[in-house]
Amino acid sequence: MPTYLQATFLPRALGGLLAQTFPDWELVIVDDGSPDETGDVAGRFLGDPRVRYHRLPANQGLGAALNAGLALTTAPVVAYLPSDDLYEPGHLKALLTALADPATVLAYSGVRQQGGRTSLGAPDGHPLQLVQVAHRRIGHPWPERAELESDDLDRLYWARLRAQGPACRTGRVTCTWTDHPAQRHKAIRESHDGGLNVFRSRYRVPVPLRFHSTDSGETDEVALYDRFRRRRLSPSPDGLCILLVGELAYNPERVLALTERGHRLYGLWTEDGLGCSTVGPLPFGHVTDLPRLGWQESARRLRPDVIYAQLNWRAVPFCHRVLRALPEIPFVWHFKEAPQHSIRCGDWPRLAELATRSAAQLYCSAEERDWFLAALPGMADPDRAHVLDGDLPKADWFAGSRSRRLSQRDGEIHTVVLGRPLGLDAEFVTALARRGVHTHLHGLVAAPGAKGAWATWLARAVRAAPGHVHVHPHVDQRRWVGRLSRYDAGWLHRVPSANGGDLRVATWDDLNIPARIPPLMAGGVPLLQPRVTGSRVAAARLIEATGIGVLYDDADDLADRLHDHATLAHARSAVRAHRDSFTFDAHVDDLIALFRRLTTGAALP
Repeated sequence: MPTYLQATFLPRALGGLLAQTFPDWELVIVDDGSPDETGDVAGRFLGDPRVRYHRLPANQGLGAALNAGLALTTAPVVAYLPSDDLYEPGHLKALLTALADPATVLAYSGVRQQGGRTSLGAPDGHPLQLVQVAHRRIGHPWPERAELESDDLDRLYWARLRAQGPACRTGRVTCTWTDHPAQRHKAIRESHDGGLNVFRSRYRVPVPLRFHSTDSGETDEVALYDRFRRRRLSPSPDGLCILLVGELAYNPERVLALTERGHRLYGLWTEDGLGCSTVGPLPFGHVTDLPRLGWQESARRLRPDVIYAQLNWRAVPFCHRVLRALPEIPFVWHFKEAPQHSIRCGDWPRLAELATRSAAQLYCSAEERDWFLAALPGMADPDRAHVLDGDLPKADWFAGSRSRRLSQRDGEIHTVVLGRPLGLDAEFVTALARRGVHTHLHGLVAAPGAKGAWATWLARAVRAAPGHVHVHPHVDQRRWVGRLSRYDAGWLHRVPSANGGDLRVATWDDLNIPARIPPLMAGGVPLLQPRVTGSRVAAARLIEATGIGVLYDDADDLADRLHDHATLAHARSAVRAHRDSFTFDAHVDDLIALFRRLTTGAALP
């Protein structure tokens, strides 16, 4: 029984086990470093000699917990009872009956889910769950955290079992897989509002992860951040002490540009982030976290020169608490996405206070800055409102060798989507395909609640444009230059705008500088953005001002422009000229100068 932070579920699970019609079992409860009263609750059941309790000193992950349990038991058949799940009385008996043939290695029952749904095999969209399975002891350990964390139990272990011999199902529904927000797979899947950083925060993971999610692919932080962890960075005598607060979203290693200039970094992180909202312990090192309990006193003892709070709407409540708790420390508020989200979730009063009471504010675009000034006239100070995109990456990722473009090989145009194809539809992609334009999708991720819609979109596009819609894995920072330089152009968000030039009614898409822009700049790839008339749109204004992309009216207009050699050549030249300005390193000295003015009380320009 692996368990973490589930003391209130524990009695129900143990009650189901004690009610089994098959009595010859031994149980090891493996507490994976729970900070709650799990040990006290388990202790009430230790009068039964079949039940033992083993506590790991800190959370080490599912694989380590299961291996610890296997090492402490001797039974030839292994079954699993996660502490939030439930056995019905005949469950173990049915599994053992299915294992009666000595050649059978794995047996599984049917499972009951939320709302009375049942399945005789794996639940829809998931592999077999631990609670369903019993197997013969084969001697192979589960992969532990240093090797892999994943929501895919087939990938972790069941495939290895099936390689040893056949599986057999009981044909009976005899257990319950409990649906609740704290399930491990929900912390892993972005489609359940989880992801790598939600997982890191929940389980307090202090090391880089090799991480796999069935809806967003693989991330190898060990390889990705090795270059940074090996660097020796020493503080300068006149370096600032900077307390990072909130979350760092995309490209979090950008903050190392501050440590490279001799400044000391500390971290204080929100516990309510998203999978893309990077929180500590940071996998690239060089940032010391303050404890979550008693952070107010820890911050006062630290006495940082400046608080650098950021970045997206989930961090607003916590950053607001820090602003109020530590008014004596200069507070810089760096906000990106999105004021409209904060309004919808009821956090506008806190966001407005951050935008008016902080010593300085940074916004991702001039349009977002102007939105705040228009929303808070007479309250927001224009002299304290600055512009700096919050997702800019470290300049390290812009190095590397470019690849030959695919169009130079086949004479057709190849465009790329990074992440979700926001605003694209099968009809538009099909119209482009008829004009010899390919669409390559890298790292397609289902949004929460929209998994079916994305799957339907993709299936329709592939059927309608055979040979012109291509799906690829996510491209991490190490491969931006080599992989993305193959493409002729890259998609931004294809969404309409109707603000009529009045930013007070602008949507987030009007204000946003999409995080996919820097990777495309690293690869030397011009941007694709719909033309807008009469509205203010940050991405369109950026392209108009710099020439780093192509504005278009419809599919035919875009196809004409993409096939025009001079248009793309001009855009590529502009990308080369502006490319380096899309790194954090290009702006960090100005940011430090702002911090120093605040710490000395000098007037802001």
